[in-house]
Amino acid sequence: MLLFLLDAREAIDDFFTAGGPVLQLIAVLTFVMWMLILERVVYYLRPFQSELKHAAHDFHARQDLFSWYGDAVRRMLVSELKVKVNDNLRVIKVLIALCPLFGLLGTVTGMIDVFTVLSLTGGGDAKLMAGGVSRATIPTMAGMVAALSGVFGNIYLERMARRRREAIDHELPRHHLEPAL
Repeated sequence: MLLFLLDAREAIDDFFTAGGPVLQLIAVLTFVMWMLILERVVYYLRPFQSELKHAAHDFHARQDLFSWYGDAVRRMLVSELKVKVNDNLRVIKVLIALCPLFGLLGTVTGMIDVFTVLSLTGGGDAKLMAGGVSRATIPTMAGMVAALSGVFGNIYLERMARRRREAIDHELPRHHLEPAL
């Protein structure tokens, strides 16, 4: 088992070496993106439920549910909960969009390496150009894979967020105001 882990570590090191420094940026970006996605999933499963119950209990304990003040308190509670539900969703979308852009940056830096080798050797050494080609293709692939995985995670999060927003509207329904005299 230990030998397998050492082989896996060596393969990962070789992969990052072949992909160049941009690949490390993509890895950090992907790690941050998935930590934010997991944070949202955990929030939707546990803390949100208790916050919603607490807000509904506080609202329904009020005496003035049908007054203008009661409606203002309801709108405030709904707004606060919906802000919490939507927290970090835009950041996740931005990180998803950045992944392929960093992949393209890796493509450009890898091709610069290829052109540097071409200019120095006159284009005759394919082995020297292979390093630049791998630095051009590996980050592109990694950026696309990271973005694709983030898209699937984001779709799941959007569904969960929509359900939580519907639950807020269900638990804190709008009461009709008393007619003004």
